[in-house]
Amino acid sequence: MSETITRTWSPEGDETRIALTELRDMVGACMQCGTCTASCPNWYAMDVTPRRMWRMVQFGMIDDILKSRTFWLCSSCYMCTLRCPRGLRLTSAMGALKRLARLDGARQARRNGAFYEAFMSDVEANGRLQEASMMQGYFLRRMDPRLPMAFLPLGLRMLGKGKLHLPSRAQRGRLGPMFAKARQMEAGS
Repeated sequence: MSETITRTWSPEGDETRIALTELRDMVGACMQCGTCTASCPNWYAMDVTPRRMWRMVQFGMIDDILKSRTFWLCSSCYMCTLRCPRGLRLTSAMGALKRLARLDGARQARRNGAFYEAFMSDVEANGRLQEASMMQGYFLRRMDPRLPMAFLPLGLRMLGKGKLHLPSRAQRGRLGPMFAKARQMEAGS
């Protein structure tokens, strides 16, 4: 963890300031017990543990937070929230970090958010995850012509084992109203 605060909690823009204030309020009472990290099924893949992330939020280490991929790996299982002895809304805090990263618009945040956005867009459009169309959306968002070639061997192995399915139109558009309502609720909060 960096010892210096590279950017303070007074950034430009009302949306960012509101997001930061909301985030600090969510985790301000964290006592660093580590229950969130012990409860997280994805902690092993994170570059910063959830407990450490909350401390970084408390210290206002925005640049270090936004460089992390931790919040993008949150699967929103709510285990940290359910087990937190202080009753903190930690899953909501991870969501607030995702929103903050999108507001910040840093290159790293755009790259890490591309997969998340492609995943959610594909589920909204198809009613379930369609691996082929989701990866196509991911590649388009990343705008790196070399990236699909890096995934080609994995895609061929998945296709050979029957794990990669071609898009189906069976559930197409059925989740659209639910996503629209969620966007409406997020805009109102």
